Amino acid sequence: MTATAPVATGRRTASSAMIWSALAIVYVVWGSTYLGIRVVVEAEIPPMLGMASRFLVAGALLAAILALKSGWRRLRITRREAFGAVVVGLLLLAFGNGAVAIAEQTVPSGLAALLVAATPLWLMALRVGGGERPRALTWLGVLIGFAGVAVLALSGGDTSAKPLSIALIVLGTISWATGSRFSPRLGLPKDPLVTALYEMLFGGTAMVLLGVLRGEPGQLHLDRIHGSGWFALGYLILFGSLLAYSAYSYLLANAPISLISTYAYVNPAVAVLLGWLILSEPLTWKILAGGAVIICGVALVVSAERKNPGP
Repeated sequence: MTATAPVATGRRTASSAMIWSALAIVYVVWGSTYLGIRVVVEAEIPPMLGMASRFLVAGALLAAILALKSGWRRLRITRREAFGAVVVGLLLLAFGNGAVAIAEQTVPSGLAALLVAATPLWLMALRVGGGERPRALTWLGVLIGFAGVAVLALSGGDTSAKPLSIALIVLGTISWATGSRFSPRLGLPKDPLVTALYEMLFGGTAMVLLGVLRGEPGQLHLDRIHGSGWFALGYLILFGSLLAYSAYSYLLANAPISLISTYAYVNPAVAVLLGWLILSEPLTWKILAGGAVIICGVALVVSAERKNPGP
């Protein structure tokens, strides 16, 4: 999972090369973050504390960059904006991303990414719960997508993934969808990068507290952490949180949402491929079949929403 999506505030003239370069970054880098999380937790870095350091360092770096570029005044926010950033940081990062990190202690990165790919389906379920009535094609996509989720959740993809870990990812995905659904109503800062840095700082702080409650400080032994874990953590900070998020912000300001939204079903494919190539994660027929069904369902929902966008 990635930083929360900022709201597009306008459309500027941009070259096709820049747009496709930014899209390629979002496709590959965000898809690779699942692999990065798996490497971090396998290196004996406690999941909550590891992800907390990821977002706290990334948030601090982003704050410094913005302050040097535009001055500290750019970072000022109101109490209402701070409250909104706290809520979204909790739902998306602490509960959403944190759940994935904990689960990936037993769940392969590719399987985790496929389960998270169902986020647009949960978003649609929340919209229906709010009184919206989607078109028939959207319903078809939702039903197909959830069928794929059921296949993976009930079987674990024929991997060593524990049922509780699978359930944790599903709950984390629902939390992410909830935060994404209601974030526009929370009065977040108008500057998307300022929004991102405060969500990372507040979310990261909450992850530290949750990590303490889970007893993670006692599990942290710096001398036992393999170098690959530090490398993966640095990658998540610099590329997963800073580079990819900046690229996504650029896309929101310069590209049509119909094009941007394709990352929802490209990221899991990238994650599955990288997990297989680098970590030799199993590619069982249930993972391939369930993943294909989820991606097809999400693609149908995205396609239907392009023609009939919701509020």
